[in-house]
Amino acid sequence: MSQGQIIDLLQQAMLNVILLSAPMLVLGLIVGLAVSVFQATTQIQEQTLSFVPKIIAILVAIIVFGPWILSRIVDYTEGLFMNLNDFIK
Repeated sequence: MSQGQIIDLLQQAMLNVILLSAPMLVLGLIVGLAVSVFQATTQIQEQTLSFVPKIIAILVAIIVFGPWILSRIVDYTEGLFMNLNDFIK
């Protein structure tokens, strides 16, 4: 296995990590920002108020994007196992 193949595998893995985590992170960021603006405008200083909407939003994102995430992971893993003989050489 050459260095180029290893770098290509690592690039694919890092791209998958970024793509698969992005929906949850972006949605959590948007909800957190909206809750912070709401707290600032109403002058509510409750620390725990921001956690519940973020948790709910991230759970909804996991439910919505779950099939896509699972298919990406399965495709990547199948690609690794299909090319295992090429990696060993």
